[in-house]
Amino acid sequence: MEFNMPDTETQQNSRRRKKSTVWEHFTVKSDGPGCAKAYCKKCKKSFAYLKDSKQAGTSHLKRHISLGICQKNQQTPCSKTDVSPPKKRPRAKPCLAISFDQERCNSNIAKMIILHDYPLHIVEHQGFIDFVRTLQPQFNPLSFNAIQGNCVGMYLREKQNLLNLIDGIPGRVNLTLDLWTSNQTSAFVFLRGHFVDGNWNLHHPILNVFMVPFPDSGCSLNQAIVNCLSDWHLKGRLFTLALDKFFSNETLMENLRSLLSFKNPVVLSGQFLSQNCYARVISRLVSDALSAMRETIDKVRESVKYVKSSKSNERKFFELRQQLQVPSMMDLLIDDRNKWDTIYLMLVAACELKEVFACFDAADPDFRMTVTLDEWKQVETLCAYLKFLYDAANILTVQPYPTANVFFLEVSKLQVELTCAALSHDPFCSRLIMPLREKFDLYWKESCFILAVAVVMDPRYKMKLVESTFVKIFGENADHWIRIVENGLNELFLEYNIIQVLPFTATNDDEGNDAVIKAELFPDGSFDGSLFAAEDGLSDIELYISDLTCNQQFKSELDEYLEEPLEPRVQEFDILSWWRINGFKYPTLSRLASDILCMPVSTLSADSVFDTEIRKMDSYRSSLDSLTLEALICTKDWFQYKSLPINVPNTLIKVEC
Repeated sequence: MEFNMPDTETQQNSRRRKKSTVWEHFTVKSDGPGCAKAYCKKCKKSFAYLKDSKQAGTSHLKRHISLGICQKNQQTPCSKTDVSPPKKRPRAKPCLAISFDQERCNSNIAKMIILHDYPLHIVEHQGFIDFVRTLQPQFNPLSFNAIQGNCVGMYLREKQNLLNLIDGIPGRVNLTLDLWTSNQTSAFVFLRGHFVDGNWNLHHPILNVFMVPFPDSGCSLNQAIVNCLSDWHLKGRLFTLALDKFFSNETLMENLRSLLSFKNPVVLSGQFLSQNCYARVISRLVSDALSAMRETIDKVRESVKYVKSSKSNERKFFELRQQLQVPSMMDLLIDDRNKWDTIYLMLVAACELKEVFACFDAADPDFRMTVTLDEWKQVETLCAYLKFLYDAANILTVQPYPTANVFFLEVSKLQVELTCAALSHDPFCSRLIMPLREKFDLYWKESCFILAVAVVMDPRYKMKLVESTFVKIFGENADHWIRIVENGLNELFLEYNIIQVLPFTATNDDEGNDAVIKAELFPDGSFDGSLFAAEDGLSDIELYISDLTCNQQFKSELDEYLEEPLEPRVQEFDILSWWRINGFKYPTLSRLASDILCMPVSTLSADSVFDTEIRKMDSYRSSLDSLTLEALICTKDWFQYKSLPINVPNTLIKVEC
């Protein structure tokens, strides 16, 4: 007889039992006064349920069902397929109302376009509109003008952030100019800044992108640089300017040198105006070497192309390689003639498999492009010296825009290797390398002072590396070059000392350095033209310099730094952190170091280091107005290299385009 609870409590328990799916498999029967048990409908096994008005619950009943261990009629096991585990009733989930923010969506679309170079017209493409509306039906499509305004607004906001950062840096700014051509009679100049902030973090943002006639007489470019200095508050704060000889001429260089000397007295009268891009110098040497062996390289290239032209050819080549047991660490690849590193890697891989190529015509009668043994030897010689150039250029890809101290060692090593190769007894090697060495000599002599000054700021080397390297390269003339570096360092350090006593303040375009100093020394305007001349005719600045150089009773910071023991030579050495820590010990020298170490040696970005041609602006970007083009390129660069944090507000600056 089934158990029925007559009292109110039992009725409440009965109602609760009906809510659980476990009672599809159990029934409750009385087992005496105030006691009841649950019996499995399959195996008739009893379980505690109610005793002395205390209910046992249903967990043990559910466990019995889920384990499938009950036996029907005490003999047949109850399978899991026969008895389904009790199903939990799904709980009602709270309904969350998510509001759609159109402004935030617009700003994220603008950021997407900037970061991934999508065309502005993408917002009007029906496929894009359908996709976004699938995600959010409330989305209102944007017009070309609207997204253009959003991108420019984002640029203006981030530009102000960058300007605030530059205004707050303690040191100076270095500039590089890079040129892109186009299908039109114009070119695009990328002006990039390089500086160290107050926390000794290195920054290298693109500051401006502007269009100039191509070829340019120099006037347009010169005026654009002047505008940039004014726009970014850099008058009197420029340390070096580097550009490539490709678009420089004597008129432009003289104008820029005058500009630097007039507005920036610290740059040694324009000596830090460089027209040698490290990456392009190396690329030109490679191009010359490849041109000298064009016919042989073409034969190797065609051989590689034939093998890579089909899976069948590749399989035959691989089988022959296994038969000949030729070891190789590289796979064959088809080169990109616009990237000289791919040409080098293609030649290296082919040289490792030259024995296979020599026999491949026997395995494949259709293969007819054969390279002679002498030609393979010449290619191997070429690859040996291309490796020096490849390693020298690769510095710029491992770490984009590395500090300037790393280049002296690599450039001097390359200079030594090319010199030895040019004097080789092998006539082919000497004939191949001699023109390269002559061109590189020009770069070395024009740049070794800047590179040497930078490596002296490395506490692991100081003047020791400069002295030993100059002895190796210049021989008996080494002392002359060593004195040039020492005198240049002392002059720079002296000028930084003067700045601390007579701080330089930017003035308008018609005032020179003397006017700045007059304003500092004679704020009331009482100046007689002699800058406080002494009885012997020396100005106050000359007297100050004389006191520093002739009457010093103590060692300068520069002397103390150079006399200190060298830091251990470890590979993972953070030179900026070292100067940040030692800035209190060398306050003046650390300011000089911060400006020198962020000097750019190359004008190219990391993805352009191995280019064989000047980059070309595509037709789409060339069609954009100058402000929109600058906004897209500069903002992407700031986001990509994290010179500034990606911080896009919900509400953008609205710009009418």
